Amino acid sequence: MLDAVRNAFRLPDLRRKLLTTLGILIAYRLAAHIPLPGVNREVLDQIFRSTDQNILLSLLNFFSGGALAQFSVVAMGVYPYITAQIILQLLVPIIPALQDRMKENPRDGQKWMERWTYYLAVPMAALQAVGQINIISGLVGSPIIANFGLFGSNWLSSWTIIISMTAGTLFAIWLGEMISEYGVRNQGLSLIIFSGIITRIPSTIRSIYADEANRVIGLILMVVFTIGVVFAIVFVQQGRRNVPVMYPGRRVGSRMSMPVKGTLPLMVNMAGMIPIIFAQSILTFPAIVAGFFTSNSEAWYYGFATSVVSIFGGQGDAYWIMYFFMVVLFTFFYTDVIFAQQNYGENLKKSGAQIPGISRGEPTQRYLTRVLRRITFPGALFLGMVAILPWFIGKIFLFGASTGLLLVSSSGLLIVVGVVRDLFFNIDAELRLHGYDDNLLVR
Repeated sequence: MLDAVRNAFRLPDLRRKLLTTLGILIAYRLAAHIPLPGVNREVLDQIFRSTDQNILLSLLNFFSGGALAQFSVVAMGVYPYITAQIILQLLVPIIPALQDRMKENPRDGQKWMERWTYYLAVPMAALQAVGQINIISGLVGSPIIANFGLFGSNWLSSWTIIISMTAGTLFAIWLGEMISEYGVRNQGLSLIIFSGIITRIPSTIRSIYADEANRVIGLILMVVFTIGVVFAIVFVQQGRRNVPVMYPGRRVGSRMSMPVKGTLPLMVNMAGMIPIIFAQSILTFPAIVAGFFTSNSEAWYYGFATSVVSIFGGQGDAYWIMYFFMVVLFTFFYTDVIFAQQNYGENLKKSGAQIPGISRGEPTQRYLTRVLRRITFPGALFLGMVAILPWFIGKIFLFGASTGLLLVSSSGLLIVVGVVRDLFFNIDAELRLHGYDDNLLVR
């Protein structure tokens, strides 16, 4: 693998792509350290340096690469864009007009989806910015930004902060698009998230090392859990169910060749990381809405809003139980939606292929859907366990597992493994094009 990496940097075109990607990621990391004006630094230190840190805030800060702890202009990362993308994908099978648009002209339909994803990402980013400010203020019991209010006396500075955070998200999205265009193809947004995750590794190790009473056991558990979780992720991500398919023979001159036996691989985890992100967005939405009422003077208004923020802000066990079931539910739902859009039954029929014993067309699609749902069940349970692993570890090991062991137990490892795997495949494809068949990264 080291020889293959060296060969990648010997190729001028591939070296330029890799260096361009690295330069853009450095620019993003610099933006992650630009703080917003008017933020109460003492409140931030109180939240993110506390030994009893909120698990949800730790998770959000981890995915933002520490930008949330700095409350920088890119504190939300690219997650509003991803949420907007998921919402539009889920609306396609629900709204007949969108479904017809995607079927009639897939290329134009894809361009329409991309354009409206950008449009929807703007209000999603603004809403999430307000929600993060209110949730953090509600959890700590002190305003993170003094006199924050969209319609109060301090409305101008409040709107300036919201616009700055929204612009920071759009800037991060733009950097991701630049990576996909000039750097590593089709991996821009994934690498933006990836860069934020890996930059938290040193601070995670330092947090474990700082705990003198549990330093050794903490480091040992971090290594053991990291190896175990990475192995489980690779094992599940590589899981396939190969459905036998008979492809028609080809005419060679005046003769017809025999039908060719092939397989149609169905992934155990076709949804990837999407259900975890979407479930998290849905669960935090009530807390975002309730955050608008935490400043109400009425006692019962304040009590109800504070309770909602507490429950859906990750402070109680109920949040993680709901989180698990929603991840499992969205895994099935999202997989069904994506698989229905791909329409394997009709595509196999057009190519003349057939699954032995199954009629072509709609019966083939129904059969493949049944098979996919059966193999999705273990994949959905796996994603659910990955999502709640920080909470689960915190229940077993009561010495800061929510912060120190987050590296090895969070769904961030799922992203890291997937991005590294896709990056290796991209480099491997470039090396194959230039004849480096003896030094392939992926076997």
